Amino acid sequence: MGSGARGDGGDLAMASPPSSSTLSPPVVPMDLHVSNRRKLLDSLRHHFAASSSRPSHGFVLLQGGEEQTRYCTDHLELFRQESYFAYLFGVHEPGFYGAIDISTGKSILFAPRLPADYAVWLGEIKPLSYFKESYMVDLVYYVDELKETLENLFEEKEKKPLLFLLHGLNTDSNNYSKPAKFEGMESFEIDLTTLHPILTECRVLKSEQELAIIQYANDVSSEAHIQVMRNAKVGMKEYQLESIFLHHIYMYGGCRHCSYTCICATGNNSSVLHYGHAAAPNDKTLEDGDMALMDMGAEYSFYGSDITCSFPINGKFTTDQTIIYNAVLQAHNNVISSMHPGVSWVNMHKLAEKTILEALNKEGIVQGNVEEMMAERVGAVFMPHGLGHLLGIDTHDPGGYAEGLERPKEPGLRSLRTVRELQKGMVITVEPGCYFIEALLIPASENPATAKFFNHEKLEKFKKFGGVRIESDVCVTAEGCRNMTNCPRETWEIEAVMAGAPWPLKQ
Repeated sequence: MGSGARGDGGDLAMASPPSSSTLSPPVVPMDLHVSNRRKLLDSLRHHFAASSSRPSHGFVLLQGGEEQTRYCTDHLELFRQESYFAYLFGVHEPGFYGAIDISTGKSILFAPRLPADYAVWLGEIKPLSYFKESYMVDLVYYVDELKETLENLFEEKEKKPLLFLLHGLNTDSNNYSKPAKFEGMESFEIDLTTLHPILTECRVLKSEQELAIIQYANDVSSEAHIQVMRNAKVGMKEYQLESIFLHHIYMYGGCRHCSYTCICATGNNSSVLHYGHAAAPNDKTLEDGDMALMDMGAEYSFYGSDITCSFPINGKFTTDQTIIYNAVLQAHNNVISSMHPGVSWVNMHKLAEKTILEALNKEGIVQGNVEEMMAERVGAVFMPHGLGHLLGIDTHDPGGYAEGLERPKEPGLRSLRTVRELQKGMVITVEPGCYFIEALLIPASENPATAKFFNHEKLEKFKKFGGVRIESDVCVTAEGCRNMTNCPRETWEIEAVMAGAPWPLKQ
């Protein structure tokens, strides 16, 4: 499907939109998380029936996130729920545990018991009945009742209750999820291996309700990116563009959280893949002739978006900017038009690389046979990152490397966050890029196997160019795919919008 296609946001309830936006924060039905629990329960029972490795009794037990203070101070950082716990229970508050009784299917929340004087600070100490009704669970107790409650609910009294805890590797961060801990765990039998891969796989394919929220996050983010384009001016600071984005998604979209730290890179900074961190805090002054690379995404009710727009700060593409931008746009469009269930994501990455190399070859920036360049991994010199990643409750949603899948070792390909074949219901980012990074170009130019492919005279022109990335969030459908992102992409569209034209453009 073409790059301008998008969904309609599903059937979430909508209020009247504010005058400065076409959108309004939707009411997210809590039965979304009920469905997620049911999906996990079905998957676990299927696993037990197929393997006979465990009887289908016991409890899934997850520990929610805890509030964190800033080092030794009493300053509380803005809380965001742990993702697996959010997926299953939708709880926004810290300090909770959640359990699912595998034999009965009942869901149980354990809320922190707060002292009465906390009402002065919190406004209200909510009763357990509030959490039962709000989060659509079967039972609610206090956290200090966890051990006794699970022991009483366990039907096989002659055995230790069995707990399936979350423990497994996140292949993006290389960090392990932390299993739940509580006083009295020695009274239970613990399983640390079963839950993580099964729950992770549940998160890979999105339901229609999940897709509706991701679509809303995309709509809000797309709108905010357009506001950034329209307001970018020579002499501003990069962080002012970030501020425009953050203001719009919160003011009009109700998005208190971003999916990740905003990347607001201009000029040569756009060749730094994760620019915007504490050591490079989006603080360069915007200059005439700079390209901007804006990688920013809103999060709504836990579910995120991840969108990148590249555009000239002064609103007009130069010839060189057009060459590089259109090379990346063609790769972006070629991949989206080729996506459908069963397609290898590795092959999609290679398609993007080849498209960019063909465009650079046509302009004489590289020279020689493109197939030979592909064999020598020259594409990774210009696009050192992977083509995209799964998206959902996390920006880099888990499940990219299911059991049995190995990470490639070749340059560029080893940066892929998944090597899976596409399936209906996946949401994945398509984010090809072309960058001029001296740390990669110099060694490649000196390597006898690859030096012949580079036109050093033409490359010199792009020494301070930076880079271009175009990123959309794409849902795989039965017939192909649907682009959930709705931003200007063609050069003439971007120039028109930056000049004040409404979006979408009137024909």
